[in-house]
Amino acid sequence: MFSFLESFLITFVCLLIGYLYNLYTYWKRRGVLYETPWPLFGNFAGIGSKYHLRDINNRLYKKFKGQSPFVGTYMFVRRSALITDLDLIKNILIKDFANFHDRGSFNNVEDDPLTGHLSALEGEQWRAMRTKLTPVFSSARMKYMFSTIVKVGENFTTCLGDMLKESPDQILEMKDLCARFTTDVIGNCAFGIECNSLKNPDSEFRRKGREIFTKPRHSSLVQIFTMTNSTMAKKLHMKLFPDDITEFFMSVIKQTVEYRVKNNVKCNDFMNLLIEMKAKDEEIAKTTKGIDLSHGLTMEQMAAQTFVFFFAGFETSSTTMAFAIYELARNPDVQEKLRKEIMESLKKTNGKLTYEALNDMQYLEQVMAETLRIYPILAHLVRITKNDYQVPNTNYVLEKGIMTVIPVHSIHHDPEYYENPNEFRPSRFTPEECLKRHPSVYLPFGDGPRNCIGMRFGKMQTKVGLVSLLRYYRFECSPLTEIPLELDKKNFLATPKNGLNLKVVPL
Repeated sequence: MFSFLESFLITFVCLLIGYLYNLYTYWKRRGVLYETPWPLFGNFAGIGSKYHLRDINNRLYKKFKGQSPFVGTYMFVRRSALITDLDLIKNILIKDFANFHDRGSFNNVEDDPLTGHLSALEGEQWRAMRTKLTPVFSSARMKYMFSTIVKVGENFTTCLGDMLKESPDQILEMKDLCARFTTDVIGNCAFGIECNSLKNPDSEFRRKGREIFTKPRHSSLVQIFTMTNSTMAKKLHMKLFPDDITEFFMSVIKQTVEYRVKNNVKCNDFMNLLIEMKAKDEEIAKTTKGIDLSHGLTMEQMAAQTFVFFFAGFETSSTTMAFAIYELARNPDVQEKLRKEIMESLKKTNGKLTYEALNDMQYLEQVMAETLRIYPILAHLVRITKNDYQVPNTNYVLEKGIMTVIPVHSIHHDPEYYENPNEFRPSRFTPEECLKRHPSVYLPFGDGPRNCIGMRFGKMQTKVGLVSLLRYYRFECSPLTEIPLELDKKNFLATPKNGLNLKVVPL
C-alpha cells in the first residue's frame, strides 16, 4: 500500500507530466512550425550562461524565416510566437495595435510601487498615463531641458580631461564614464538634483544606478520568469527591485516633491512637470463633480514614472553613446567626417551648442541610427494578444494571451535588409536609403502607439554627449580594446561585458 505522501507525489508527478505534455505540444497540435522544447526551459535552455536572448531569437529566426510568418516557441512555460514576417510585425505594432497594446511586463504596484511605470502598465491604465505623459516629451519640453544637458556635457569634457592627466597611456574605460554623464543628466532633468557622479564616481545616485543592474533582487532565471509570467509572479507577490533601491528612490522623490510644493520651487525638469500635472488633476477633482480623486497622480505613480525616466534613460543612452564611440574609434574616417560636421555647425553659432544646431546635424543622426541598428538596446519587443487574432492570409490563429516576440536584433542583422550587417555604415540611413526599406526593418525604439515615449530625450542627451566629446577629443583603438566586443549574456540590455577601453587623444 502506498502511503499518503507517496500517493500525493505520484499524483503530482503525473499531473505535472500531463501539464507539460499538453503545454509543449501546443504548437504541434496547431500545425505551426516549432523547435522541440526542453522540459521547463522550453526553447531557452542556456540563457544567461551560454546564451543571451538575442542569441536564442537569432537561432530561431534564421532557422524558420521565410517558411512561415511566425514560429511557435516556448519561453520556459510560456507559449510565445516569434514573428518573422515584416508585414505581420507592422500589423501587430500599428494596424492591429488595439489587439496588441500590452507588453506583458511585470508590475505589482501594491508590493513593488516602482514597477507601476508607463512601460509596465496595461490596458486603460497605460492609455491614461501615456496621455498624461505625452506632452512632457514634446519638442518644446525637450528644448526646455536642453540647456541643462549642455551644462552637464561641459562637465563631461572637463572630467575626461582631468582623467587623462592621471592616465599616461591615455587609455580610459568609456562605458562607465558615459554612464556617469547620463546619470548626472537624468539626475538634473528628472529629479532636479546635482548628482555629481562625473566628479565622484561613487556618488549615491551612481551607486544606486549601478546596483539596479549589478545587484538584482533575483537570479537571471527568476528575473526572466517574473518578466515572462507576470500574472503568476504578481499573484505570488513577487518583487522586481531590491527593497533598498525602492526605499532610496521613494524617499528622494517624496522629499523633493514636498520641498518644492511647500516652498513653491520651480525647475526646468521632469519632476516639475509631474508636480504641475498632479496639481492640475487635484484642481479638476475639486471643481468637477463626479471626478474620482484616484484618477489624479499619486506619490507612488510620480515615483514610478520618475524612476523609469532614470532607469531607462541613463543606462540605455550611456550604452548607446559608448557603442557609438567604439565604432567611431574603429572607423576613423567616419569619426573625422562626423567631427567636421560638428565643428562646421558650431562655427555658425560661435561655438555655442544650440537645440537647433544639434537637430541640423544630419550625419550625427545617421551615426546614431547605425549604432542603434548594430546594437539595439533591447533584443526584442513583446506584445500580448488581447483576443484571438487571425493571422492575415493564413489559417493560423494567435490565441488570446499568446506572447508575440519581435526579434529586433535579428532583423537589424539580416543581410537581406542590410548588406554586410556587421559593418558600421552610417550611409545606410540617408533619407533616400531609408525610403527603400520596409518600415519594420528598423525598430530600436519600437513603433506605433506604444513606441518609446522617451525617444526624443534619449537621442538628445546621447547626441549632446557625443558632440561634447568629439569637439575636443579623438578616440582610437588601444591594445586593451576588445575586438570583437563581447556583450554581457546576463544583462537583458545590450551592454559590453568587459567595459570599453579606448585611447583618448586631446585635439
